[in-house]
Amino acid sequence: MNILIKNARLVNEREVREGDLLMCDGRIARIDGEIPADGAEVIDAAGRVLMPGMIDDQVHFREPGVTYKADIASESMAALAGGITSFLDMPNTRPQTVTLEALEDKFRLAKGRTWGNFAFYLGGTNDNIDEIRRLAPGQTCGVKVFMGASTGNMLVDAPATLDAIFRDCPTLIATHCEDTPTILANEARYREQYGEQIPMRFHPVIRSEEACWKSSSMAVDLARLHGTRLHVLHLTTARELALFEAGPLDGKRITAEACVHHLYFSDDDYEALGSQIKCNPAIKTAEDRAALRAALAEDRLDVIATDHAPHTREEKQAPSYFKAPAGLPLVQHALCMALELVHDGVLDLSQLVRKVAHAPAHLFGIRDRGFLREGYHADVVLVDLDAPQSVCREDVLYKCGWSPLEERILRSSVLATFVNGELKYERGRFLGEPNGVRLEFAAD
Repeated sequence: MNILIKNARLVNEREVREGDLLMCDGRIARIDGEIPADGAEVIDAAGRVLMPGMIDDQVHFREPGVTYKADIASESMAALAGGITSFLDMPNTRPQTVTLEALEDKFRLAKGRTWGNFAFYLGGTNDNIDEIRRLAPGQTCGVKVFMGASTGNMLVDAPATLDAIFRDCPTLIATHCEDTPTILANEARYREQYGEQIPMRFHPVIRSEEACWKSSSMAVDLARLHGTRLHVLHLTTARELALFEAGPLDGKRITAEACVHHLYFSDDDYEALGSQIKCNPAIKTAEDRAALRAALAEDRLDVIATDHAPHTREEKQAPSYFKAPAGLPLVQHALCMALELVHDGVLDLSQLVRKVAHAPAHLFGIRDRGFLREGYHADVVLVDLDAPQSVCREDVLYKCGWSPLEERILRSSVLATFVNGELKYERGRFLGEPNGVRLEFAAD
């Protein structure tokens, strides 16, 4: 059935205007000030915000291999409630997604089970450069390189290997940047003082500014040397921001993102939340958070994402610093967390939409998504900026069953999410069956 959304505040491409939007056959058929129903199902937005769905360029949905924490079906459903209509999933699964065969296996695994549209990174290792060279432009979103904060062969730390990957990779490279030797030295120093019971407030000191800077500056230097298309994930420090240019996305070869938890929490929150907000790279100071927010406003940071990385409550409550795993479940409240920046006056609505939808679509080359444009896939979200929500554990949709936001209030709510022209989520209800499809990417 065709769907007509009337009386909406349409937010798209630096513009906010009143109007209607018609969806037909999975695409946006028409955008205008007044569109007749002509038999379409009509939804009255009553002046609420209609925007392109969030494209989350960094999630860990844990499938295959770690599905007791999460899986593609459960987490993509939670993401839908969070206003996310497309997601790019990470390769550190079991088995790791480090061959083209494993990559295509993962696409087959997701087919028919995802509530949003999807793609999967190929992972870089110290010994899979030939697989990276085989990756065809347009085959998927890119290659993920863990330049720190990983284990085994997914910690890519051999200089010659990094040089080869940055030189020969045929697609965008997305990096996790932390310097492992610096982190290990910090861990040893604090272990000598506290043993296994290091207070969680020292996490951002152990995963330090220096560790981030050493790795991210190396990545940027390599990208400049080889002309690589580089996207640096989840920046956390003011110091790193000097590595990136402020200004429009067009023409940038090196881009960067901030994640919702680094924009929302600070190291002041460790005392109350402890391991619940332990993540890598670590949530750092209020001053760093303020710098990240300012960098979004000046277009030095291009994307807002989540790095959704669920663990069970029991795992997060482990008795020592070293045993508590790093990672937070975030997708269910992602867009509303980002909208806090609008409420706080950091970004206006059109800037926010650029960061969560336009920019990821543009920099990854995602075909026909991320904008309210006639002919584009109809992935759209209806948001009420004046409907606060209290985050309660009983409402959490993640398989892990908890959220670091519990007992907090977010000032906006996602009312409805449409994927490929179908209403799939409305006011806490999920409708029909999953209809997410494999994302398509430009080959150039």
